Amino acid sequence: MAAPAVRIVPLGDAQERARLAAWIEAHPSATAFHRLVWGEAVAKATGHELLALVAGDAAGSITGYLPLHVVHSPLFGRAIVSAGFAVDGGILADDAATAAVLADAAWLQSERHSAPTLELRGGLLPHDPRWTIKSDAHAGFIADLVADGPDADQKQLEWIPRKQRAEVRKGLANGMTVRTGTSALDRQQHYAVYAESVRNLGTPVFPRALFDAVLDGFGDDADILTVLKDDVPVASVLSLYHRGTVMPYWGGGVWAARGLRANDVMYYALMNHARARGCARFDFGRSKVDSGAFAFKKNWGFAPAPLSYAVRNADGLPPRDVNPLSPKYRLQIALWQRLPLGIANRLGPWIANGLG
Repeated sequence: MAAPAVRIVPLGDAQERARLAAWIEAHPSATAFHRLVWGEAVAKATGHELLALVAGDAAGSITGYLPLHVVHSPLFGRAIVSAGFAVDGGILADDAATAAVLADAAWLQSERHSAPTLELRGGLLPHDPRWTIKSDAHAGFIADLVADGPDADQKQLEWIPRKQRAEVRKGLANGMTVRTGTSALDRQQHYAVYAESVRNLGTPVFPRALFDAVLDGFGDDADILTVLKDDVPVASVLSLYHRGTVMPYWGGGVWAARGLRANDVMYYALMNHARARGCARFDFGRSKVDSGAFAFKKNWGFAPAPLSYAVRNADGLPPRDVNPLSPKYRLQIALWQRLPLGIANRLGPWIANGLG
């Protein structure tokens, strides 16, 4: 049997784009990050070229897809990642043979673009000694929401473990309001809260254009939920909706959020909001093993599941290190936390744009 042929699909061709989009939509393992609108939003907002690698059989049928973003950064070097700014989006294929061919084709693109590092986030991973498989660094957290119906909000609250439920109740007693939407105000307030949140953690904020492009591309499959105290936003999250699952993807709170338990209220409100939209599952996203976020999600009753990524580096070169928890960034993080917010918001997008 002939090996699958791989080519870069020109997404500007409406017929080619529609055919690939339909194949992705039908594939049982496709994630929100395999959707063309994700890849195109990242490319539009960051300037990182999207390469749509497609494998096909002798009859011309699609058998696999791998979205690649060519990330270029003066600080972190060049890399190709699948998919850019995502926690998944690796090889999507009908069989192992197609996955292997796509992995080889991706490395060829790395060589052509002088990118010494190639990262595949999730998907079918290559069984090849030239690749390093990492399965102990990150974990994902997914759980079922309660069934919709009478008293569903109360049942959802009772689903949360006792200690965490007490924190949610304290937050609910603080008289905060919740708003959802994608308006200009929703976007502005979300970005302001998120930018302050990541500054406080010592990491640069992503370009606002990335958030706008994702919201525009996903349409009804993305929205913002914001928690306000006396009409002042204190916590906000941008969520993606995919196949009955909600994923709070970019969220955070200002300094006051902790005392108000605004983040606790935010995630509980999102559970209820998503269930009302017809979602059956809540994907709390990934976290570094043994991090504060890892413990927080376990406190909510979510069981961690290991996530596996594959990395290949050019011979003799060290892997790209963009992990904010890496010891080599400890000093930079401490300094960033002290930056005035205005300066952090001007410098942050330039730095974060190269993280991919």
